[in-house]
Amino acid sequence: MKYLPRITDKILNDRLNAFGAVLIEGPKWCGKTTTASQQAKSIIRLQDPDMRDGYLATAQARPSNLLKGATPRLIDEWQDAPVLWDAVRVAVDNRQKNGQFILTGSNAVDKEKIHHSGTGRIARITMQPMSLYESQESTGEVSLRKLFDDKQYELGGEFSKMTVNDIIFAACRGGWPASLIPQDRIAQLSVAQVYIEGVLNEDISRIDNVKREPLLAEAILRSYSRNVSTLAKKSSMIKDVVAIMESCSQNTFDDYVTALTKLFIIQDIDAWSPAVRSATSLRKGKKRGFIDPSIPIAILGLSPEYLEIDLKTFGFLFECMCMRDLRVYSQALGGKLSYYHDRYDLEADAVLHLYDGRYALLEFKLGSDEIEKGANHLLEIKKLVNEYNEKEKQVRLREPDLLMVITAGSMAYTRPDGVHVVPLACLKD
Repeated sequence: MKYLPRITDKILNDRLNAFGAVLIEGPKWCGKTTTASQQAKSIIRLQDPDMRDGYLATAQARPSNLLKGATPRLIDEWQDAPVLWDAVRVAVDNRQKNGQFILTGSNAVDKEKIHHSGTGRIARITMQPMSLYESQESTGEVSLRKLFDDKQYELGGEFSKMTVNDIIFAACRGGWPASLIPQDRIAQLSVAQVYIEGVLNEDISRIDNVKREPLLAEAILRSYSRNVSTLAKKSSMIKDVVAIMESCSQNTFDDYVTALTKLFIIQDIDAWSPAVRSATSLRKGKKRGFIDPSIPIAILGLSPEYLEIDLKTFGFLFECMCMRDLRVYSQALGGKLSYYHDRYDLEADAVLHLYDGRYALLEFKLGSDEIEKGANHLLEIKKLVNEYNEKEKQVRLREPDLLMVITAGSMAYTRPDGVHVVPLACLKD
C-alpha cells in the first residue's frame, strides 16, 4: 500500500526544524512509525524481537550507543526503555543541532521514570487515527483554516461524495491505516475488533506492569461506549459496571480509566466555562469520548447495517467521528476542543479554541432537519456573549470567530445568518 500523506507530516517537519527532537505519541496502529519513517534517516525498533533483548541491555548499560546513526534517527516505541528520554535530551544539548531524533510511543510514560521534562529540547505531537481527508474520502473542498482566516468566505456548491451510509461504514471501519489495505469490507471492519482485543488482553496490563482483568476493562469500556458524547457521571457508569461485574470501586474504576487514557483509547472532553451565565448554571463534567468512533462501535458489537436503521445511536458516534477529524485538522492551528452546555439546555457540541485566541462554536447534526436547531444554539450563545460584553466593559469576552454546523449531508453552504453548514466529508485542515 502506498503511503497516504498525513497532516502530521508538515507538523513533524516544522518541529524538526525548530527542536532537537520530536516525540510522536498516540494510539497503536494510527501510523506513527510509518509517518516518522518518511523523514527519518535511520531507525531503531525497540520491539524488534530479534534485537529487543540486546537493545534493552544496551539502554541500561550505555544508552548513548543506541543514539548513533544518521539523523533524524527514529527510536520506535521508546517507552520500552524510558532511560532513552534523558539520553536523547543530553545528546540534543551536546550536539546543539535541531532535527536529531524522532521518538514514537503508544502510551504515556509516568513522569517519575524520566528525570527531565524535555522542555525546549523535545517537542510533542499527538497523532490521531486518520481523518476522512487523510483516507482520501473527504473531498477537502472546505478548509478549516480558510474558514477562520477569511471572514468573507461563503460556501456554496461544495458537495460530499459520501452518503450517510458511507459515513456509517467509515465510522465502523475507523481511521486505522491497516483497515484501508484489504478490499473486503468484512476484513476492514475486523481491524477495530482485533485492536480492542489486544488492548483488553495485553496492553491494559503491560502499560505499567499492573495486572488488570480484561473482563472488567471491557465492562468499563462498554459503559463508556453506551455514554459516548454525553455528560454521563462517573457514578452512573460505575453502576453500569457493577451490574455486569458485581463489584467495582471508584478507585478501581479510576485506575482502569487512567490506563485506557494513557493508551490513548479514551479521550474525554472538558467543558468551556465562559462568564456569560451564572457559574451554577454551567455543566462542567467531562463529555465522554474516544480516540476513534470504531472503538465504541466494536465494543458494543454494532454493525453498519444496524446503525443504518438506528440513526439516533449513530448520532452520538458521528459526534465522536467529527471530534476525531477536528483534532486532526486543527493540529497545525494549535487547536483544542471543549464543549458548552448549561442547565437551560443551550449547548454547543464542541468549541474549537486556537492558540491565538480565536475560537469556533460547532454543532454536529446528521440530517438537514436538525440543522436549524443546531444553528439556533450557536447563534444564541453568540448573543449571550454580546449581551455580556454590553454589561462588562472591563474584561470583555471574545466573540466567536466561526459558527459551523457539521453534517453527514451532501452540500456545503453559508446561511444568511452567517452559520456555515459543512458536510464532514467536504472538510480538511
